[in-house]
Amino acid sequence: MFVAPRYGSGSLADLFPSLLAGLGVPGEVDRLGLGIAADRICVLLIDGLGADALAAHATAAPFLSGLAPAVLTAGFPSTTATSLSSLGVGVPPGEHGIVGYLLNVPGYGKLLNPLAWRLHGDGSKADLRTQLVPERFQPATTVFERAAADGVAVTQVAPRYQAGSGLTRAVLRGCEFRPSVSTGDLISGVGEALRAGSRSLVYAYHGDLDTTGHVRGPSSRAWRLELAHVDRMAAAIAENLPPGAVLLVTADHGMVEIDDRVDFDSSAELSTGVAQLGGEPRARHVYTVDGSAPDVADTWRALLGPDFEVLVRDDAIARGWFGPTVAAHVIDRIGDLVVVARAPRGIVRTGVEPLQSALVGHHGSLTAAEMNVPLRIYGANAA
Repeated sequence: MFVAPRYGSGSLADLFPSLLAGLGVPGEVDRLGLGIAADRICVLLIDGLGADALAAHATAAPFLSGLAPAVLTAGFPSTTATSLSSLGVGVPPGEHGIVGYLLNVPGYGKLLNPLAWRLHGDGSKADLRTQLVPERFQPATTVFERAAADGVAVTQVAPRYQAGSGLTRAVLRGCEFRPSVSTGDLISGVGEALRAGSRSLVYAYHGDLDTTGHVRGPSSRAWRLELAHVDRMAAAIAENLPPGAVLLVTADHGMVEIDDRVDFDSSAELSTGVAQLGGEPRARHVYTVDGSAPDVADTWRALLGPDFEVLVRDDAIARGWFGPTVAAHVIDRIGDLVVVARAPRGIVRTGVEPLQSALVGHHGSLTAAEMNVPLRIYGANAA
């Protein structure tokens, strides 16, 4: 059963606008009804921590599990680039335009990987930041820019590779960047950043749980042990909060393990009429040869069966998966077909994407395990 993104009332896109309202930033609305009124707020994002997985392994995370449980939804697709964009801009994917892990950019001939800000399959690994300027690709003001404009000290604490990256410039700009070199350094950096100015907002990112889930699977012992480390990190941040500060812990998506892989690269039937295959195994954007979308849709439905939902672009937009509004410049970034997994299966490319194809854990679809992310709040004035 699919989970509909709760845009406007319970999604990741609604979190920072709600917190800006609590910081007193003019024009912002507490869309989530959090009731937080604080001068110092930290959001810790744990990449890959699904709400279902946290609930299933509560004993591994006593600190987080001891906080009042709440759940947000990711947007669609439930993947890091899209979720961080929704978080940082405060709008659904149909407005910020980062609509997947790999997406079409008209005029470039290859798909954009927004995490790397490079063309997929480009052997030169050319940096696109000068050609595809991030601030133009996503021109809307970010939540951090809006906070900083009102005098809030805004800091991003994250691995150094994210400093000045295309995605950071596109959707997370407006922060002072504080690189973290270790878990202890992240904890220390958050504490220091929260004490800046008379009001402070800190966004901190931690990615090891996601890596572990992809490689070992979210049901593995390694994943549970990594969750325990994440829990201790969150507890340490809480212990070091300045007086009156609030810590919120959330995630960008959950994860599932797939037990069956459909290989696009070895299927002549699936590839017929397909110009490019974007997205990722659990949520594919299928860009078709002109005029072939209806035939490709029929073929994919027949071959994939009920384990996958195969929609033409207009139907996916009409269902509201990308939000209530899809901007005109975003439409062509969405596949002519949008193909989403219902069962624990994925559409892989063993020839073009061998490493991704071999991963155990995946995400991107609309299942509860992938869509629902936790929201745990520690500190003063939380409703």
